[in-house]
Amino acid sequence: MVKPTLLVLAAGMGSRYGSLKQMDGVGPNNEAIIDYSVYDALRAGFGKVVFVIRHSFAKEFREVFNAERFGGRIAVEYVFQELDSLPEGLSVPEGRVKPWGTNHAVMMAANAVREPFAVINADDFYGAEAYRTIGDYLSQLDGSRNRYCMVAYDLNKTLSENGTVSRGVCGVDAQGNLTSMVERTQIERMADGRIVFHDGGADELLAEDTPVSMNLFGFTPDFFAYSADYFKTWFEANRELPKAEFYIPTMVNKLIADGTASLRVLRSEAQWHGVTYKEDKPALMAAIERMIADGKYPENLWK
Repeated sequence: MVKPTLLVLAAGMGSRYGSLKQMDGVGPNNEAIIDYSVYDALRAGFGKVVFVIRHSFAKEFREVFNAERFGGRIAVEYVFQELDSLPEGLSVPEGRVKPWGTNHAVMMAANAVREPFAVINADDFYGAEAYRTIGDYLSQLDGSRNRYCMVAYDLNKTLSENGTVSRGVCGVDAQGNLTSMVERTQIERMADGRIVFHDGGADELLAEDTPVSMNLFGFTPDFFAYSADYFKTWFEANRELPKAEFYIPTMVNKLIADGTASLRVLRSEAQWHGVTYKEDKPALMAAIERMIADGKYPENLWK
């Protein structure tokens, strides 16, 4: 069985926090969310981690998140996402300052990844169960093409108590394959317990166990070529839109719609944790303390 690679999307973190505050500790020994992600991936059989970062904070990032930090137990590589990281023949439109989005970030790893790989956000805590689920699936795909996967969470396990969230609501067929992924914004639990998203002023009800994407995808390396090819079409259609982004769901929906690939929706019982709002951090830290007390993690991850 092949050891899959973990691709960590971290290029946007410097701008979100103003500095590398993703290094802020959430564990008892100053472990960051990234530490728990790598630890869980190691336990799930992953053999390498590739970080997508930017040159502006590369030195600081590499000093912290490197193979030595992880006890030499996993190979570590770095690739770079910049505004001018574009296919030959394309140039940055005048006035464009916003990054090109998550699928553009994935494209940056084309020369670093040769095996099935999982994609994660650097600032999301997905849970050990999710890594086992996707790791088991990807380890069976050596040599396969056009067979992708994602870990879907029950919506009620991905909400914030401190404000609304955006989630990719998934349509799934009888065989467990994705049929569609629609971004829903302003999702929240109401005072009466219902989960709704606010759509143009009307509240639309969502079921507690609605499967949603948290950007935990699994791909085989052919995904890179499809992405590079379609990005050119997307770029020409969106070059005058300064805030348009080439998201992973954009690419996935395209490949599914035209029958090029299938994507298996793997369900996870894991509780997702993130820091959508600064008020979410104490809840995440408390959750980690509970998991340590329950024996799910050691008190010091890398000791």
